Amino acid sequence: MRTAIDKKGVTTPSPAEVSGEATVSQALEVLLASLDDSKAEDIISIDLRGKSALGDYMVIASGRSQRHVGAVADHMLRALKEIGVRDIQIEGLESADWVLVDTGDIIVHIFHPEIREFYNIEKIWLTPEADEFNPRKKSVH
Repeated sequence: MRTAIDKKGVTTPSPAEVSGEATVSQALEVLLASLDDSKAEDIISIDLRGKSALGDYMVIASGRSQRHVGAVADHMLRALKEIGVRDIQIEGLESADWVLVDTGDIIVHIFHPEIREFYNIEKIWLTPEADEFNPRKKSVH
């Protein structure tokens, strides 16, 4: 539990603890677990810290069908809301070809496989020296 000590030496909880909000690392852990539980495929996590102002992390995953993409996104959104993540922006849930979820610190792309292959956004962010940290990720060259 993170705390802050004010000028008088009084220990107070961090703003995230006061509001019940999750930290970025907690949110990332929960959303990766949710994707895994929902049987999302080819999950890739990319650390964007120091590389982009878009956010701290980008996660890319695939669903087997439009219905699966929508269900994966819905399951993940519920899991994030349960831990206190607020102000989530969602695009594409209606068509479920490509669902974009933006928590502010984490950007999640859930694709239908053909759409993911066509746009290939991994190529933009992954380089041989990139420091991805998801052991389940497939190798992208």
